[in-house]
Amino acid sequence: MRLLVFQHTAGEHPATFSQHVAQAGDVACVVRLWEGEAIPDLAGFDAMLVMGGPMDVWEEDAYPWLRAEKAAIAAWAGASRPYLGVCLGHQLLVEAMGGRCGKMAVPEIGVGPVHVTEDGRYDGLLAGLPDPLRVMQWHGVEAEALPEGTAVLASNPACHAQAIRVGRRAWGVQFHPELDAGLITWWMGDPGNRAAAISWLGSEEKADQFAADSAAHVPLATRQSAALYARLRGSL
Repeated sequence: MRLLVFQHTAGEHPATFSQHVAQAGDVACVVRLWEGEAIPDLAGFDAMLVMGGPMDVWEEDAYPWLRAEKAAIAAWAGASRPYLGVCLGHQLLVEAMGGRCGKMAVPEIGVGPVHVTEDGRYDGLLAGLPDPLRVMQWHGVEAEALPEGTAVLASNPACHAQAIRVGRRAWGVQFHPELDAGLITWWMGDPGNRAAAISWLGSEEKADQFAADSAAHVPLATRQSAALYARLRGSL
């Protein structure tokens, strides 16, 4: 399988998904959008993975490549080709397919449960995974209006659309299943990220606890990303 990956910043790379790609014998083409790399011809790929990032989906003036990315996602998902979006990639799917995202009143940051919905229990992405599903969150934006034909697959009180399917084979997850130990170290070692975590959580102690909780979550996240990648491949 040839996988097309959209990456938005150096710090939010495919992480554990890279392991799964290699183990499956697949090939990933990573487009580093923040470095100005062009989106290739979509016809040469079998599935699309879109990662997270610190920018917001509507910041097209600051990040002009968001326009081309949304157009590519709309063409891809509109053709019912296998898609998985993580965090920002989830929000980009919503916007590209006609929905709307907005700022949350209270950002969601931490490791905790999301509940699989009735649709999720029978969906190809989440069926058979634990309910509740324990995940790592770090986002201040959520889907406010979902595209027509969207099924909500997982939810929690903080954010209604934790996992969605748009159409037949386009999925988004608001949480971060790609975590590995290096990613947590990178994120929390960045002064801006650390300052955001302290601001959102209210203290340095809580930010440090969040980092420890996230590091402890890595083995479970690795199993989650393996399951999601296998199911993305299985949808071909």
